Amino acid sequence: MNRRPSGSLLLSKAISGFLQYKAAEGLSPNTLRSYEHDLKLWLEYTTDTPINWLKSPKVRDFFVWLRTEYEPRRITGDRRALSAKTVRNIYITLSAFFTWAVRELAVPNLMKDIPAPKFEEAPVEPFTKEQIEALLKASESCKEAQTTDRRKFTMRRATARRDQAIILTLLDTGLRASELSALKVGDVDLKSGKVLVKHGRLGGAKGGKGRTVYLGKAARRAVWRYLAERADGDDVEAPLFLVKYDRPMNKNALRLLIVHLGEKAQVSKCHPHRFRHTMAITYLRSGGDVFTLQSLLGHSTLDMVQHYARLAEIDVEQAAHRRASPADNWRL
Repeated sequence: MNRRPSGSLLLSKAISGFLQYKAAEGLSPNTLRSYEHDLKLWLEYTTDTPINWLKSPKVRDFFVWLRTEYEPRRITGDRRALSAKTVRNIYITLSAFFTWAVRELAVPNLMKDIPAPKFEEAPVEPFTKEQIEALLKASESCKEAQTTDRRKFTMRRATARRDQAIILTLLDTGLRASELSALKVGDVDLKSGKVLVKHGRLGGAKGGKGRTVYLGKAARRAVWRYLAERADGDDVEAPLFLVKYDRPMNKNALRLLIVHLGEKAQVSKCHPHRFRHTMAITYLRSGGDVFTLQSLLGHSTLDMVQHYARLAEIDVEQAAHRRASPADNWRL
């Protein structure tokens, strides 16, 4: 039987094989979707040619195109160019693909001589207590209505209890958007406050295993009040948070909700991941240790946790100096 040399496989078939390989490794659905998105973009740029026809200059041109010409298609209609971090993530995806292709298809590693794109980490800015209070208040009522026949009035938002439960759950647990969206009613023990975050397709958690996080009293009360109004509030298999038509909330809907509440509350840079930063830094400021925080956040390494620790340490040192400074305390 005639066999085509492995390196002459069309790029589309090679990408399909890579995604199957990564799925068999047990990567989370979100990671697989990210790989698939980035590689489809690469396929769109290169066209579907045999993989052994590709050369390093084509890869370099691809990254130039990403930075200068490509316009991402976003749900919001925003036409902003890709961020430097997103370009770096695409680089990581292509590096993983070609590492696999070298081994499986015996083709050259086209990423070997291409340096990783540089980017500056965005500063980590936790929410303040006042900002969280403003978000909770914004979730309570609609905008003030004005009519010609009666006085101005406001109405309670139909999703007020859900949105407050979401805000307090994100704040207490530091869950990723995908993890919060995947929660079921049965994953939350309202007596103990334990929340089970499942790995992979079931729960969206990264890494090789799930984990347990915790809700405080205020968050438990908010979740209970939200579920008490739902007909399926005792169904352990029901999604914890719902959107219109009783559909499960997904991470895009969650992001749009938080952005909307931020605009209404006049809180800038409002997105789900900022709650994760807030939980981490507040935990360390309160005396928590980095190893427990690593477990709560589900990080595989201490790198990001140590970054949080440095930020928290600076805050603690500055606060200590303010308390101890005679010149400041005496208002000299």
